[in-house]
Amino acid sequence: MQLFSHDLGIDLGTANVQIYVDGKGVVVREPSVVAVDKNTGKVIQIGSAARNMLGRTPGNVVAMHPLKDGVISDHEMTVQMLQELFKESAKTSLFTPKPRVVISVPSGVTEVEERTVINAAIEAGARRVYLIEEPLAAGMGAGLDLRSPKGHMVVNIGCGTTDVNSGSLEKNIIEKYGKVTAEGIVESALDKVRIIEENGYDNLVVSIKSSDVMMCVKAHELLAKQCNYPLHVGITEAGTLYSGNVKSSVGLGIILNQGIGDTIRVSLTGDPVEEIRTGKLILKTLGLRQGGIEVVSCPTCGRTKIDLIGLANQVEQMVQGYDLDIKVAVMGCVVNGPGEAKEADIGIAGGIGEGLLIKKGEIIKKVPENELLGTLKYELDNWKNN
Repeated sequence: MQLFSHDLGIDLGTANVQIYVDGKGVVVREPSVVAVDKNTGKVIQIGSAARNMLGRTPGNVVAMHPLKDGVISDHEMTVQMLQELFKESAKTSLFTPKPRVVISVPSGVTEVEERTVINAAIEAGARRVYLIEEPLAAGMGAGLDLRSPKGHMVVNIGCGTTDVNSGSLEKNIIEKYGKVTAEGIVESALDKVRIIEENGYDNLVVSIKSSDVMMCVKAHELLAKQCNYPLHVGITEAGTLYSGNVKSSVGLGIILNQGIGDTIRVSLTGDPVEEIRTGKLILKTLGLRQGGIEVVSCPTCGRTKIDLIGLANQVEQMVQGYDLDIKVAVMGCVVNGPGEAKEADIGIAGGIGEGLLIKKGEIIKKVPENELLGTLKYELDNWKNN
């Protein structure tokens, strides 16, 4: 057992975190996943334990990836994850003074992103933090003489940062096609695949992205005909919650409905949790994912006598905690509500001061308006008995 802890080297990746201890090698290798109780914000598990909880826990427990595209997207979750991993790496030391750590970061990160990494590590318990760019660290790890005048090409392949983006196409490809095109994006991607294959690697996932929805669709259609590797699909820089959801739904809907794509990414300027919600709903709408309650609701009209918008939003928020593969309808009137809700497993329809509970289009009972939400919740809580 070591008397004092060693300096640490950390590969802080989007998919995995590895911690190297001087003299011991890699002592921690865990997925970059944190399981959180969304009601309390409390971290329940990290790493493989958190990943193994998926699908086996109540709906209030969600898994989060606190890193995105190789940089920190959730500061607090990253701090808590690093705290636990620091403890894990120090198990073989008698004393655990604050370590000095070296952390690899993607090349091209901003000063703000660098400062975020440093602050997170210090808050997690590091005494001093140094950053090194991932390609440089990879070259050193491969034993390259970085002081030599001889040139080397280092290809660093990571979960969150290896892709071909329309905004970073090579100059010669743009000159060839006259502008950024779907054909150019595909040519660039296949060129990278060829280079990697020539170096003896074939365990790849290919990702091409564009913020132009139809260009992105066309590029994936072309690539799918020429590439047998799994494809990670998404509309990059889609925008805010409103515009980003529309663009992602249209683009991913067209691509996935053609059977193209193996994993997806929704990219929004907003809370990463919304990206996950949108992705799940896109998959469920296309029939590619089971589980989770689908909420359908009618538009407001002259017959609407309740706060339909508020009620529908309350129902949508409430059902997130249920792991039921059913459809719930929220209707604005008791006239057409039962008929329009007949394709739903269960629903509610509002009237003047009262409402209806509906199952498969059949009226079950009438309840006061202020008890509609509670009545629906009771039915969902006891759904297994239905």
